[in-house]
This record gives sequence, structure tokens and C-alpha cells, in this order.
Amino acid sequence: MKGTMLYGARDVRFEERPDPTIIEPTDAIIKLSAACVCGSDLWPYRGIDAVKQPVAMGHEYVGIVQEVGSEVKNIKPGQFVVGSFFASDNTCEICRSGYQSSCVQRQPGAPTGAQAEYARIPLADGTLVATPELPSDDLIPSLLSASDVLGTGWFGAAAAEAGPGKTVAVVGDGAVGLLAILSAKQMGAERIIAMSRNKDRQKLALEFGATEIVTERGDEGVARIKDLTNGLGAHSVVEAVGTQEAMMQSIRAARPGGHVGFVGVLHGVEIEGWEYFFSHVHLHGGPAPVRNYLPHLIDLIWNRKINPGKVFDLTLPLARVAEGYKAMDERSAIKALLIP
Repeated sequence: MKGTMLYGARDVRFEERPDPTIIEPTDAIIKLSAACVCGSDLWPYRGIDAVKQPVAMGHEYVGIVQEVGSEVKNIKPGQFVVGSFFASDNTCEICRSGYQSSCVQRQPGAPTGAQAEYARIPLADGTLVATPELPSDDLIPSLLSASDVLGTGWFGAAAAEAGPGKTVAVVGDGAVGLLAILSAKQMGAERIIAMSRNKDRQKLALEFGATEIVTERGDEGVARIKDLTNGLGAHSVVEAVGTQEAMMQSIRAARPGGHVGFVGVLHGVEIEGWEYFFSHVHLHGGPAPVRNYLPHLIDLIWNRKINPGKVFDLTLPLARVAEGYKAMDERSAIKALLIP
């Protein structure tokens, strides 16, 4: 088969790779129906996360099961499945509490290599969720979004305690931030403030449920949120970037007693203890337990109650994956959809 490899900063290659095989009896092999480039892929692509040897890329996936190991009981060949970017057994005590991305059998970086024609999925029974039947082509982008960015946006909104009567601010206008807006809307938030300077992303934010747009950043952005909330700050803030500025903007934009859900992959973030101590802000986040939300998200998509696939504004054949990375790096695309 062919798959995507990252050799170093901005060095993406689509090349021959070994066909995946069943290694553990709990594995499944799927044929990818669609894949995509994730915003978190840009950290190593830009050289911020050092790549010491070629790395197979891709952790968002949907596809049709080709083969399963001898201990796989619930997932069957021929099913269309959506999976999380962390493999989990979905039965351990941590999984049952809703944190599958910290499963006791968690395999960091697994599944990987999903920007390819085929992928091996560990712990298939716990990691994969089958759709009721084979989906129509127009549903596939939205189902793919559930594999990561929708589930991550949902976790960000949930961690921020978004809900009825709440004002929610979202820091970050990438796919995760935009889908955090959609998620907060589904959770019944009264006001949703999108922080964005990009006209196209602002338009999609409003379509997903944002009620106001704030273009300022940093301290000016915080001041604008305070102006919009009678000087108090937002009840809920979703941090969907992962930088020092975005984290401090999020904490400072929350009111005392408010909640910040952080789902940006943190890089170089340091929180000054004295300021945080007196903020009275709840801080919760980390790698999203996407598997916890998949059944509900798939149901919303299947019944066409939400259309998160709109975050894909660039579609490319998988062989042109390098163009997808470049477009997202330059912010000329929100998210690149790859068709094998």
C-alpha cells in the first residue's frame, strides 16, 4: 500500500509502505474511506516537535473493516467504522469513568499511519464504533470529523461546562475551535463568542452557532470579552490552540468560578501560580476521550442533526497529502480532507 511519512520539517512524502497485518488478536485492519490532516500534525511538520526518524502520519480515520483478530467479538469485516485517535479497551475502570484516552491499556500514538490506504487498529472492540449500515458518501466527512476534531471540540466544551444559560468563549478558529462552537450550541449555551480574525472562519463559526465575533487577541481580547459580559468574563472558555498566549487569554477571559476546557496540544505553556491561585478558575482538559462521545456524535451525524464535515474546505486525493499540509500550515485551508 501507499501511506504518508514525515521525514522532517515540511518534508512530507507519500510512498510505499508495508501492508498492515494483524499483530495482536485484538487488532482489526481497515481500508480507509477517508483521512485528513490534523492541526496537531502541524507541530512536527513545522519542526516544533522534532522528528528524529521518518514517522507514519495520520490518526483520524473512517473505513471498512477488512480483517479482525481472533479475540475481536463485536467488530466484524464489512462494517463501516469510526475510531478514536487513542486505542482503548473501553472496559477498564478509567474508560468506564469516561476517560478512554487514559485507558490502562492506552497505546500512545496508536492508531497511527492513517493517512494511508489501510490501517491497523489496536483494541478494535474498544476503539471502533460501527455505523448502523454503510453511510452515504455525503456523511463520510462528518463521520471522519468525529474521529478527532468533533470529539475534541465536544470535550473542550464539556470540560468548560458549556450549557444552558452560559456564555461560552472559544479561543482558536481552527477545526477544533469551530467544532467546539457547534458542540456548545448542541449543549444549549445561551451565548457563544468566537475569537477569530479570519472572515471565512467567522462565517462558519456563525453558521455553527456563534452569536458574537471578537477579533482582538491577548489582553485586548480579554478586555473585549469582559466588555461583553458586564465586566465579569465568560462562564466557559474553550482553549483550542495550545500556546502560552491562548492559554492565558482563556484563563483571563473566564469569570471567577468559571471553567476553561483546554484541548490545544500545549507547547511552552507556563501558568504563573499567584495569578492562577486568585483567579478562581477551574482548568480541565488534555487528550480528548473521543471514544466516550462517539456513539452520541455518530447518532447526531447519522440523523443529520449536525454537519461538522463543513470544516473540510479542501479536498485532495491522498497522493497529494503534502499539499494539504502546506495549505493548513499557511492557513489557506481550515482542514484538508484526503480521499484514498
